[in-house]
Amino acid sequence: MDLAALAGDLRAEATRTNERRLLVLSGPRAVSYEYAERVLDDLGISIAETSLVGDREFLQCERVPPRNADDLLGTTREVIVIDAHDELRPNALGTAVGAVDGGGLLVLCTPPLDEWPDRRDGFDEGLAVPPFTVDDVTGNFRRRLIDLLRRHRGIAVVDLDAGEVVSDGLTDPAPRLEAGRFRSHESHGFPDAAYDACLTKDQDGAVAALETLREDGQAVVIEADRGRGKSSAAGLAAGSLAAEGADVLVTAPAFRSAAEVFARARELLGTLGDLDESEEQRLIATGGSVAFSAPVDAVEAIEDHDVLIVDEAAALGVDLLESTLAADRVAYATTVHGYEGAGRGFSVRFRDRLAESEHEVTDVTMTAPIRYAAGDPVEAWGFHALMLDARPPVDPLVADATPESTTYRRIDAADLASDENLLREAFGLLVLAHYRTEPNDLARLLDAPNVRVRALTHDGHVVSVALLAREGDLPADVRADMYEGGRVRGNMLPDVLTSQLRDEGAGVPVGLRILRIATHHAVRSSGLGSRLLREIREEFAEEVDWLGTGYGATPELLRFWERNGYRSVHLATTRNETSGEYSVLMLDPTSEAGRELAHRHERRFVDRIGSVLSDPLDDADPDVVRAVLRATDVTRGPDLTGYEWRLVADAAFGPGLFDMAPGPFREVALAGLLDPDDDLTAREERLLVRKVLQGVAWPEIADELEFHSPRLCMRALGDALAPLVERFAPDEARRARERF
Repeated sequence: MDLAALAGDLRAEATRTNERRLLVLSGPRAVSYEYAERVLDDLGISIAETSLVGDREFLQCERVPPRNADDLLGTTREVIVIDAHDELRPNALGTAVGAVDGGGLLVLCTPPLDEWPDRRDGFDEGLAVPPFTVDDVTGNFRRRLIDLLRRHRGIAVVDLDAGEVVSDGLTDPAPRLEAGRFRSHESHGFPDAAYDACLTKDQDGAVAALETLREDGQAVVIEADRGRGKSSAAGLAAGSLAAEGADVLVTAPAFRSAAEVFARARELLGTLGDLDESEEQRLIATGGSVAFSAPVDAVEAIEDHDVLIVDEAAALGVDLLESTLAADRVAYATTVHGYEGAGRGFSVRFRDRLAESEHEVTDVTMTAPIRYAAGDPVEAWGFHALMLDARPPVDPLVADATPESTTYRRIDAADLASDENLLREAFGLLVLAHYRTEPNDLARLLDAPNVRVRALTHDGHVVSVALLAREGDLPADVRADMYEGGRVRGNMLPDVLTSQLRDEGAGVPVGLRILRIATHHAVRSSGLGSRLLREIREEFAEEVDWLGTGYGATPELLRFWERNGYRSVHLATTRNETSGEYSVLMLDPTSEAGRELAHRHERRFVDRIGSVLSDPLDDADPDVVRAVLRATDVTRGPDLTGYEWRLVADAAFGPGLFDMAPGPFREVALAGLLDPDDDLTAREERLLVRKVLQGVAWPEIADELEFHSPRLCMRALGDALAPLVERFAPDEARRARERF
C-alpha cells in the first residue's frame, strides 16, 4: 500500500479539477494518527493551511475542538483532518466539509469501519438523555455514513488494519472548459472595485441586483447553497452603499454568520480609500457606515439606518423577519441547503408576507460555488450524508391529501435508516418546521433512544410528521440535582418546571414532548396536524402521563395547540435571541398524575402572570398574551374589597381614573381575559393587556391601537371594563352604573 502516492494522486486530481477529495484512514487510533501525519508531510502542505478538528493534539497545526467547529465558518483550508476516534459530531463534519478549499483534501481518521457503528463515543453520550444510558444509543447514523463513504465518488477509503486501499477515490474527470469573462452588465452605480472583487458570474449578478438598494422601497432576496458567495456579495454591496454615504445595518443569528459581510466590506472600503475607522462589528466610512446588531436589537434600530441586510435570514423566526419589513431598503441572504438555516422554510413561510409588503422585490439565485468547481463530489457526499438537501415530496404528489385520505404511521429509527426516501421526506418536513435544523438533529433522529417519529402518509408520501421525545420519570437524585441548579439533558419541560418554577416533583411523571410538528406546505391548514396529534394521543395515552410542547409563541400557534387540548403552564420572560419570540410551555395530561401536574402549574402560571406582564413581559405581543391566557382551564373572579370594586366601577361608568390605583384593575382584566365567554372585542382585550396588565403609557397605546387621542383611549378602557363589572362585581358596585 503506497499511501503517499494515493494522497498525491488525490491532491493532483483535486487541484486539476478545482474540486476536493476525501481520504478515509480507517484503523486503530495510533495507526491512523501516524498515517495522517505522514500524508501531510508527504504532501508538503503548509501548517497555516491545515486544521485538525478533534480533541487530541497529534498534528503540528491549528486544532479546533469539535464543539467549536463553527470557528471554521467563513474560513478556508487546503487540508482539514477530522479525528473521529473520540467522537464524530455531525455539525463539525458539515462545517469541515464546507471549509476545505478547491484542490484540497478532507482527511477522516476513523476506527475500523466494520466496528465503528457499534462503538459509543462522546457524541453518543450526549444522545443518552436520562433515564437512558449510552448503551441504549444505536449506531444507525454512522452505519449510513459508512455506506455512503464506501460508494460515493471522490472518496478514497484505506483499511489500515489490512494495509489495503479499498477505494482510491479517483474520478478521472474530463477536462473542464475555461471560464470566460462573466461581467453581465454594461453600466453600474457601485464602484468598479466591487465588481472586480467578484469571483463568479452569479456573484457579479448578485452585486448588480443589490444596487437596487440605492433607491427607496426596495427588497432583494438572495438564495444560495453554502459556499456560493452570497455573504461576500452582501459585503461588497454594504461597502459600496457606505462609500456613497448610507448607514447600513447588518444582522444575522450570530456575528460569525455575518463575519464575511464585514470582511468584504472592509476590504472594499480600504481599496476605495474610504475606510476611516474599523472595528470588528462596525466600519466607519467617509460618508456612511456598516454596523452589526443582533436580530432583536436590529429591529429596534431600523429607523436609525438607511439599509438593512439580513444574513442567514432562514435561521430567523418568521415574526422577527416580518418586523424587518419596517426597513425601507432591505436585503435577505439565505441558505437553501445548510445547517445555518433552511432556505425552503424561509421561502414557504416568509415570502408571502414579503410579497404583500410595499417593497419592490428582486430575486437572485446563486448556484456556482466560489471555492471549488460545480459538481464537486465531496460537496455532493456532504449534502447526501448530512441530509442538507432533504426536502418533502413535490407538491403534486400530496396536493389532494386530507385527514381522511392519510394513514397514521409509526416510524422507528430502523425504518428511517433502511428507507432513504422515507428519511429524506420526513427530515425534509422537519427542516421546514424549525428555523434551524442541524446535522446533529439527523443523528438524533436515527440514534437517540428517547426520540420517536410519527407521521401521516398519503399514497406512501409523508405529508405530516412529528418528532417526539420522552421526558420525565427521573430518579430522585437527578430531580434533586436539577432542583439545586444542575442541568439534565433532553428533559426540557421537567427541567424548566423544576429549576425555574421550583417544583421538584415535576420530573416524576413520564411525558412525551412534541419537539417539532410539520405539515407539507401544499396541504397546510387542512386539519392534518390536528389529526396527527389525535393519533399520537390515542397511541400514547396509556403509556405516558402527559403530552407537552414548547415553542416560540405566536397567536396562530397558540390557537393551534389550544384547539388540540394543550394548556399553557409557562411563558418565558426573555426573548429567544434568534427568533425574537417568547417561548411558551404547554401540557395535555393523559393520566391523573399528569392532570395534577398540569393543573398545579396552570394555577401557578395564572397567579404570577399579572406581575411579570408589568415588568419583564411588558413588551410582549398583546395577541400572544390574550392567546396564552385563553389556553388555560383556569377561570376565577377578582378578589376585591368593596372599596376596590367601587374604584373599578367608577372608572367603568363614571369619572373614576385607572391611574389612581391600578392594582384592582389588573385583577379584573385578568379575570376577563381568562373567561372564555367574555363579550369583549379583540381591540378591547388588547387595550386591557397593554394598559392594565403591561402598564404602557396612554399616548403609546393610543398610537398602537389607532385611537385618535389618549383621551379617547381612556374612555375606551372604561367601555372595556363595563361588561367585566357587570359579570364579576357584587350588586353594590354595579349600582355605579345607575348613579352615573
